[in-house]
Amino acid sequence: MKVVFSLVLACLACLQSIHAQESAAVAKPKIAIFAPLYLDSAFDATNEYRYSKTVFPKFINPGLEFYEGAQLALDSLAREGAGVEVFVYDTRSSKESLEDQLKRHELDDVKLIIAHCSSSEVRLFAEAAQKRNIPVINTTVPNDGGVSGNPYFVVLNPTLRTQVEGIYKYVQKYQATKQAVVFRKKGAIEDQIKTLLDEYTKTTSSVALKIKYVDLVDSFTVNQLKAQLDSNRSTVVISGTLDANFGKRLAQQLASISKSYPLSLIGMPTWDGVRDFARPEFNGLEIIYANPFYNPKSDKTSQDISAYFNNVMYARPSDMVFRGYEVTWKFAKLLIRYGNDLASNLGDKSNKVFTDFDIQPVLDRGSMTLQYFENKKLYFLRWQDGLIKGVN
Repeated sequence: MKVVFSLVLACLACLQSIHAQESAAVAKPKIAIFAPLYLDSAFDATNEYRYSKTVFPKFINPGLEFYEGAQLALDSLAREGAGVEVFVYDTRSSKESLEDQLKRHELDDVKLIIAHCSSSEVRLFAEAAQKRNIPVINTTVPNDGGVSGNPYFVVLNPTLRTQVEGIYKYVQKYQATKQAVVFRKKGAIEDQIKTLLDEYTKTTSSVALKIKYVDLVDSFTVNQLKAQLDSNRSTVVISGTLDANFGKRLAQQLASISKSYPLSLIGMPTWDGVRDFARPEFNGLEIIYANPFYNPKSDKTSQDISAYFNNVMYARPSDMVFRGYEVTWKFAKLLIRYGNDLASNLGDKSNKVFTDFDIQPVLDRGSMTLQYFENKKLYFLRWQDGLIKGVN
């Protein structure tokens, strides 16, 4: 444990004093990486760590892990002789707001911004992309921030519209003949999901799904579910809410009757963090959900990263480490290849690391003008009897 803390603290201390990797004699492409590192929360004015040496606050983890993955990618690029100059910014700095950071003059020559951002920061990053005419990769938030007419902004984590469309097409492809029942709770997001499903039902060029909507309260019972199912007919159940607790309750109760009622359950993107599905009470039920960043960690790069963390950090790398590595590697390589023309080649599918990205333009449905770019690729995963695997 002490070794882990020493390495992490050294990393944080280094970040306190280093903004950029110095460029060599030959000019290198410049990239800015923004992440919530909370350095001012971790260190005091004398650069001393604020917490006990055996305490590491969990709120620091996501941003730091993302940075660790990005740094490993930069190290790999340097070993290839494909280095870049990098500026790293702490979006949780107490000394400088994100808005002020995005106005810094050293960003004038930056050709790419990689952002681990929050929902409230999306618009600021999008505005910076449009003002500076450089691509900004929103790596984390499935939100477009109301962006319009911005050919430089990329949403890597697909929006709710894309997720719901993906679910609809998945059911169409594999379970189109089944009755579809959407169990939902009342709410604005739930109404949005229903509207999207109805929209695809009206506009699809394939066989439209037969969807029945059932509203439930949070304390719904298994008998209320049974009343909407047919023991003689296979049913595809869709959880029509982002509420993961509702989804877990739905899955657990459906699992209890899955031997009598043939069905499968389709969940929302918020289910990616639900590890309870591995527990015995969920056995017997097929649980399916989509994830754009699925990585089975069977490739050599993933294994090398895992081995590094195991041998050096005495820890397992989180999914955010792999996210930071993948995004930094792929888009740095594209920047090196295309230079100032990167914005016109954001959809280039080369330089795959762990997952396939399908970056497509999002068009305004009325004017057919470009709004922004979005990753449309979804991997569908299946939990069944405690095991998870990809199904497409």
